[in-house]
Amino acid sequence: MPRPTLSDVAAAAGVSVPTVSKVLSGKKHVSAATRGKVLEAVRASGYKALRPPSAPQVGLVDLLIDGLGSPWAEVLVKGAEQAAARWGFSLVVTSSARADFDLRRWIGMVRKRGTDGIVLVLSRANQDEIAAVEELLRVPLVLLDPVGKRDPRLSTVGATNWSGGVMATTHLLELGHERIGFIGGPLDTQCTLDRYEGYLAAHRTFGVEPQAHLTRFGDFQVSGGKTFGAELLDHPDRPTAIFAGSDLQAAGVYQAATERGIRIPEEVSVVGFDDSPLCEMLSPPLTTVRQPLDDMANEAVRLITEELAHRRGSAGTRIELATTLIVRGSATRRPG
Repeated sequence: MPRPTLSDVAAAAGVSVPTVSKVLSGKKHVSAATRGKVLEAVRASGYKALRPPSAPQVGLVDLLIDGLGSPWAEVLVKGAEQAAARWGFSLVVTSSARADFDLRRWIGMVRKRGTDGIVLVLSRANQDEIAAVEELLRVPLVLLDPVGKRDPRLSTVGATNWSGGVMATTHLLELGHERIGFIGGPLDTQCTLDRYEGYLAAHRTFGVEPQAHLTRFGDFQVSGGKTFGAELLDHPDRPTAIFAGSDLQAAGVYQAATERGIRIPEEVSVVGFDDSPLCEMLSPPLTTVRQPLDDMANEAVRLITEELAHRRGSAGTRIELATTLIVRGSATRRPG
């Protein structure tokens, strides 16, 4: 008989694979009833968690990320560190945002000391760079959103960005807004495209025509949000609401609005994306789409352990965790 898999347990319990992973990892935020169903499915199926082979094993997992200064990155790194510890690894974190960072030099350093697996969080990584990491290091490799175009050969962990875009825009449409600005990240990142497609889909559902002059694409940073927020707010037909592709961009919109004496949410509503700690620091607190960054990091490390246990490289597994809308005080009914 084939050995039961995590997917078999999930199907038997009627839950998702990430939920099974949460239960087996001892994570919180799972109801007692769900936990009981999962554990019963584990017992009934005879599932046994795979462990990495004892050799060769360095005891290290590398996380290469293109920036460490944001609240988004802090949550992600913390989740990855906790997940690595649960599986018996130490986490090595490297920022590619340094001016002197050289990917080939980093690959050479990692080859010299060794690693058991790599999690890439590179919003602007191209396929050649990803292929170089895969071919030269030959260890399990997991891409964690936001990343560029998806490669079906590689394992990836992300969030339901399209659904998140639908939820954010639907919330604003339900509040009566019809001129909704969109400020996204780079157009060559899949998460940006998915969120934008969700924004468009919500407009179609409500029979509202999205206005192209209210759309901007740039980066996920405060500076970009401020620049594009200023452009939208200075437009003669300015939006009554703005959906920003990240909480940092939303914070930039706050700055642009403050400089112009425009009140949030009375004169312009704002919704972000991520649900980073920054949301509660803004005034008013930011309504946003939550992507479970800690769970995403946990799944990325778990995939590495499974691929090690099977003695194979990246397996092309795609995991998407659910996004949810977190309503706070930055969006209200359309003025006037």
